[in-house]
Amino acid sequence: MTTQAPPAMLPLSPEQLARLQAATTDFNPTQLAWLSGYFWGMVNQAPGAVASAPTQAAQPGITLISASQTGNARRVAEQLRDDLLAAKLQVNLVNAGDYKFKQIGQEKLLVVVTSTQGEGEPPEEAVALHKFLLSKKAPTLDGAAFAVFGLGDTSYEFFSQAGKDFDRRLEELGASRLLDRVDADVDYQAQASAWRQQLTEILKARAPTASTAAVAPAGVVNDIHSTPYTKEAPLTATLAVNQKITGRDSDKDVRHIEIDLGDAGLRYQPGDALGVWYENDPALVEELLALVWLKGDEPVEVNGQSMPLAEALQKQFELTVNTTQIVEQYAALTRNELLLALVGDKAKLQRYAQDFPIVDMFRQAPGELNAEQLLGLLRPLTPRLYSIASSQAETENEVHITVGAVRYEIDGRPRGGGASTWLADRLEEDAAIRVFIEHNDNFRLPANPDAPVIMIGPGTGIAPFRAFMQQRENDGASGKNWLFFGNPHFTDDFLYQVEWQRYVKEGLLTHIDLAWSRDQAEKIYVQDKLRARGAEVWRWIEEGAHLYVCGDANRMAKDVEQALLDVVVEHGGMDRETADEFLSELRIERRYQRDVY
Repeated sequence: MTTQAPPAMLPLSPEQLARLQAATTDFNPTQLAWLSGYFWGMVNQAPGAVASAPTQAAQPGITLISASQTGNARRVAEQLRDDLLAAKLQVNLVNAGDYKFKQIGQEKLLVVVTSTQGEGEPPEEAVALHKFLLSKKAPTLDGAAFAVFGLGDTSYEFFSQAGKDFDRRLEELGASRLLDRVDADVDYQAQASAWRQQLTEILKARAPTASTAAVAPAGVVNDIHSTPYTKEAPLTATLAVNQKITGRDSDKDVRHIEIDLGDAGLRYQPGDALGVWYENDPALVEELLALVWLKGDEPVEVNGQSMPLAEALQKQFELTVNTTQIVEQYAALTRNELLLALVGDKAKLQRYAQDFPIVDMFRQAPGELNAEQLLGLLRPLTPRLYSIASSQAETENEVHITVGAVRYEIDGRPRGGGASTWLADRLEEDAAIRVFIEHNDNFRLPANPDAPVIMIGPGTGIAPFRAFMQQRENDGASGKNWLFFGNPHFTDDFLYQVEWQRYVKEGLLTHIDLAWSRDQAEKIYVQDKLRARGAEVWRWIEEGAHLYVCGDANRMAKDVEQALLDVVVEHGGMDRETADEFLSELRIERRYQRDVY
């Protein structure tokens, strides 16, 4: 960067200009153009900031909000951004957690790409935006136009509910719909591609075109490309350690898994998740094939590749999770009276799909299928995400995860989770494992090492906090640390017990509160411990503590949030509504972060 603006026009001091020039000397023109758009996006999102904008930027551009839980919505949003930039349209892509939602009344063209988590809740980064939009404080949006793409999973009762919520509420507030909402299942790619193409054509007629400078990709969302490895092109790593860390008499089988990344240069941060591509159990494949009168050697084509049916079932399709759609389709194929009786009763259909995996549905309602009919029922296999339980500051070329093996019985027959039992039972040490990093900027340690940290993570929810403590220890962070952990029994279920005791002994872990739900007559959970320590929890919050919750979204996270509200009401002297707003403000400030599933 060699050109200098005339001194009278330059808003930088000579020292600032010198630092900027020194920092960008080795950047090529493409990188400089990217930085231009990046800083422009930052300025537009800064509270109260006023930018001296190019003429084109004064026109209403497109605001594209990415609300992602596992990275899929982010990827669709980034692809749409690239489509719009290629069409020379002015677009600003922003993470829902960074969006200054009180400015939504000024938007003219708004696009939302959102996933759904738990029982129909918005993704974690969009909770505050969702709450604001659905409140009485939301402004009218007369004159605005919008489009929504919802991602979900049809195995859940409230499929794509967050997308439906945003779509309905934006219309209620007076905005007009550019394009009908799409609700996409786990195999969303084809629908997303068609929707992006349609929307781009519509916006070309509605949105202002941008100059070359303004077409730089502004508003990067979690855009960390430290390595070439992605969900679509994962790294083939090596399983190094598979160690059971629950006791002999525990009802749970929890594994500490260590994966050797070699010299691939895969980078991650505490708070990120590891994506794992797995294979189905060959015994399950064999059982399923026999029930529909197929041999497994039938040739099939999947994604342009020819392979035997049994191989396709083992490596390419989801076999352990049933959905209402699968039940309905199978009922129509077999005309089975048991299943046909469920069709039309949404509640019964949902309960059946949750209670009976695909293989057990086949057993209860036998039918003869051909290979094409069988594959037509099934959804593509998707990777599982696990909270990373290590910091590279300590483990370097390894990544650790904490896996609870899912095991149960249906009519006396053993069943299990696809990925968890593959990792626990079928993958041998030194075997290949395909992995990628799903970056999560919504679950990060405080930038200030002096800030106190409160970590609430029962069960395998303890995983990211092991990474947090490794990082805090490596950084020499002086901030206080407090862990709330719970599980059924002290003797069998205290995950990483020796490590936590060492942290306490060395003073790195200031407090540890443990809830053993089955070690006494009365069940005690982490939320009970939070309430019991409420006065001190509130003192830490007043001192600037960051709150982190990891684990089950449907029950634990909700119970913990109610306990936190109780603490704020009792010790902060607020009524319930004000306490709820207080927690929302902590979310916006990134001082209340959750990694729930």
